Amino acid sequence: MSDANPTACLLVIGNEVLSGRTQDANIRFLAQGLGEIGMPLREVRVIPDVPETIIATVNEVRAKFDHVFTTGGIGPTHDDITSECIAAAFGVPWEAHPEAWARMEASYKPGEFNAARQRMATMPRGATLINNAISVAPGFTIGNVHVMAGVPRIMQAMWVELAPTLKGGQPIISRAVHALRVSEGLIADGLSAIQARYPALDLGSYPYYRPTGNGVSIVAKGTDATSAEAAIAEVTDLMLTLGVDPVQGEPAA
Repeated sequence: MSDANPTACLLVIGNEVLSGRTQDANIRFLAQGLGEIGMPLREVRVIPDVPETIIATVNEVRAKFDHVFTTGGIGPTHDDITSECIAAAFGVPWEAHPEAWARMEASYKPGEFNAARQRMATMPRGATLINNAISVAPGFTIGNVHVMAGVPRIMQAMWVELAPTLKGGQPIISRAVHALRVSEGLIADGLSAIQARYPALDLGSYPYYRPTGNGVSIVAKGTDATSAEAAIAEVTDLMLTLGVDPVQGEPAA
């Protein structure tokens, strides 16, 4: 990958994910969206609703990566503590955000903007809002940390608002080839040699299993389409030498 590309980390926050009750649906969406703007997702962590863990992890990764994205924990209930923990991580007050407060108060009938809902308009001092076209309650950015909802539909709406404000690098592209009746063990040595010839690419090997037979998919990712296509052409030739029929692209799900 290009050194000019800013890097990203995602923190998935929530006991419900760690317990298995909720299956996270945001990682793939954000990884693809970040790749499209040239900001490769380098790390994902799933952490609990524990203040000390959230504060320490946010401070660790915001120093390590150019951008940090969080999902989860900004709703109205007692266990939605992400916002106040972000304030603690930055060492600033957690207080009513005037613009968020006004928006949310106006969206409810008189008397319905209660204390629980007011939590969603309470943010670290200095935060800027990430608009939410679905349910009004916004996310926010402070420093290089972008705080979004855990509900996929709402998170995606926030991403649509946030993405154009981010300065990325060269878009991450991918090229792939796959074949049945070939295993990783058969192509490992040849694949290592191809990777060595294209150090700027990430060359990944992914076995798959189908009723029609087992196979492997090879994916080249990077910022240079010409290099990715050349590497996949070499992988295609490698597969042909093994007597299998390679197919361009990734296998159907």
